[in-house]
Amino acid sequence: MSEQSLKICHLYPEVLNLYGDRGNTLCLKQRLLWRGINAEVVELHLGEKMSITDCDIFFVGGGQDFEQGVLLEDLANGKGADIKAAIEDGKTFLCICGGYQMMGHYYETYDGKKCEFLGAVDLYTKGSETRMIGNYAFKLGNDIGGSSVVGFENHSGKTYLGKGVEPLGTILKGFGNNGEDGTEGVHYKNVFGTYSHGPVLPKNPEFADLLLETALKRKYGTAIMPALKDNFETAAHDTVLEKVLADQMSGD
Repeated sequence: MSEQSLKICHLYPEVLNLYGDRGNTLCLKQRLLWRGINAEVVELHLGEKMSITDCDIFFVGGGQDFEQGVLLEDLANGKGADIKAAIEDGKTFLCICGGYQMMGHYYETYDGKKCEFLGAVDLYTKGSETRMIGNYAFKLGNDIGGSSVVGFENHSGKTYLGKGVEPLGTILKGFGNNGEDGTEGVHYKNVFGTYSHGPVLPKNPEFADLLLETALKRKYGTAIMPALKDNFETAAHDTVLEKVLADQMSGD
């Protein structure tokens, strides 16, 4: 076994786990173990008190609007400040859909009600009448590898990025952040936010390894990442990408 190790924290798994998003933590752990790198997944639930300073990767999944409201009360009791501190400290975060929106300043519903969010990342979301749903694809920014990512989006919120952050990537097919500017997700420090459910990582091994490499480099200054065969993972990715680009996959 390698002397390196990573601790993965799944935030609020009991309420933020739409479309099997929990599979992202399983994927990260397994890709570490296959390489002989020690890996541990811990869960932080509503109302629990736990130090997260020794965690290296944080996963925040998607949830419904009601669930987000419940979480905001819990975040206000101290977890929110801890999360913001971890982000500024360069810890790695993967945030999906509702978890991605919660990192921003606020969510304004279509009828004008504003819900203040965490404000950890410079972005905001506005509700719309149109639901953006379907299998989609996007390309990561060149500074983070430039690989293509396939997933499933289902959101009525339109997210807009502030000046201090970059999109995670550009849309190849689908809606992405808002269906208007061709962007998808957010990349700020080591925060990776996306609307991609699925879970996203098992069929996007390059994206999964980007997160692991980011966390290892932050912790150790270098990342020893032996290549994996990824025959099945790559085949799944390529098949889905081909069908999405050719409009051959069902939209819901």
